[in-house]
Amino acid sequence: MTAALAGFLTALSLIAAIGAQNAFVLRQGLRREHVLPVVLACALSDALLIAAGVAGFGTIAALVPWITTAMLYAGAAFLMVYGALRFKAALRGGEALRPAAGTGATLGRTVGTVLVLTWANPHVYLDTVVLLGAISAQYAPQHWTFGAGAIAGSFAFFTALGFGARLLAPLFANPKAWVWLEVIIGVVMWLIAVALITGA
Repeated sequence: MTAALAGFLTALSLIAAIGAQNAFVLRQGLRREHVLPVVLACALSDALLIAAGVAGFGTIAALVPWITTAMLYAGAAFLMVYGALRFKAALRGGEALRPAAGTGATLGRTVGTVLVLTWANPHVYLDTVVLLGAISAQYAPQHWTFGAGAIAGSFAFFTALGFGARLLAPLFANPKAWVWLEVIIGVVMWLIAVALITGA
């Protein structure tokens, strides 16, 4: 249960940062256009990448035992830096996400766009395959439980963002809401980093 919760919270913290993909999902949710296909495209992409990270690190760790410790500290360092960047973003004052105006796109074009935003983003590989894969190794033999929690976190986030966009629109039109979100993400990142180091 601890591994699953850690995976869930880590995935949420990584995914929730403001970015082009999340802005697109929010936009589709606000406009109620192809929301389910967009949510599934994002969440299933994450599931594949997270599974690859968890599976890959299990194999590598068995062949090269010291890689687990090295990646633990590298992962913790990344989390500390990423958390600091979130605090920096909060100090800048936040950024409101608003849906773009214009006519609706076809289903194929919409899904194609979100897949490009997902798979062409180098950060998605760092977050899912490398970082989540490395952190999952610390929970062996429950590393797949961690991965399942991370996948659940991805599905929960994109579902909430896509289908809850109408409810969130008034809140996140205010830049201050994003400031608080960035602060919360930063705190969670630092707490996970400390937990990794102290548990080593």
